[in-house]
Amino acid sequence: MSILVYAEHDNETLKSETNKLVHAASAVGSDITLLVAGANCADVAKQAAKIDGVGKVLLADNAAYEHQLPENIAELVVELASDYTHVFAAATTTGKNFMPRVAALLDVAQISDIIEVVSDDTFVRPIYAGNAIATVQSADVKKIVTVRAAAFDAAGNDGSASIESTDIVKVSEKSSFVSAELTESERPELTAADVIISGGRGMQNGENFALLNGIADKLGAAIGASRAAVDAGFVPNDMQVGQTGKIVAPQLYIAVGISGAIQHLAGMKDSKVIVAINKDEEAPIFQVADYGLVGDLFEELPKLDAALS
Repeated sequence: MSILVYAEHDNETLKSETNKLVHAASAVGSDITLLVAGANCADVAKQAAKIDGVGKVLLADNAAYEHQLPENIAELVVELASDYTHVFAAATTTGKNFMPRVAALLDVAQISDIIEVVSDDTFVRPIYAGNAIATVQSADVKKIVTVRAAAFDAAGNDGSASIESTDIVKVSEKSSFVSAELTESERPELTAADVIISGGRGMQNGENFALLNGIADKLGAAIGASRAAVDAGFVPNDMQVGQTGKIVAPQLYIAVGISGAIQHLAGMKDSKVIVAINKDEEAPIFQVADYGLVGDLFEELPKLDAALS
């Protein structure tokens, strides 16, 4: 089995999802090629070459791939796919954007959001907002797979793969990059954070989310939110954790004022340790929590902040 893995990066730094992708791909086979597509991203290729289990890094360094437009990336991957039995990418914004196009162009079914590799043609994925787990077997010659990276451990960085450049350039006339508005934060990115503290509808308003800041600072945590808090306008939607938000699996997840709707649980129940603070002792969040505190968050949060000090 030969596997092409699409590397997640920002043209400067390799993202942690890539190591997890490689670990997932290694369950299929050991012939793994990592594709780094971007502009002025030679340093990313060098970082990628250090990932354990990677046999070769394929570098597509061209201005056409700078913003990883899905039309361009999909065409590139399709042309390269003839040499591989499997194509893996993370189930992130980028992966979800171009991988369905790859599957359509190759006329195969995509296997989405897997959380386990059973064999080279059989995978496990959540369905119904995580309420059921499906084992899916594919009869397609090529397996186009997106991976819920949070479900896999990261491969190490002691490798020494070769780096090979490709001169394939794909430029679509259907789209072009105009601009990007990025949210900047000194806190860790939600999907990469080891500790996350999230607030829900119980926070009552956006100003009360400031109660989470001191705790997050002391724990080096990212701050998230439930869909209910986002829909209520308390915080922006880039903070949303859940099935329709960001899927996370940190070492520690603290849920504050979150009842535990199915949609939210689907996005964080793989966290290693879950702590819930809620005044409703019947809240569904307590069914998945390792530690639960029944109490008023406006009383308990200051106590927790003081204890951490």
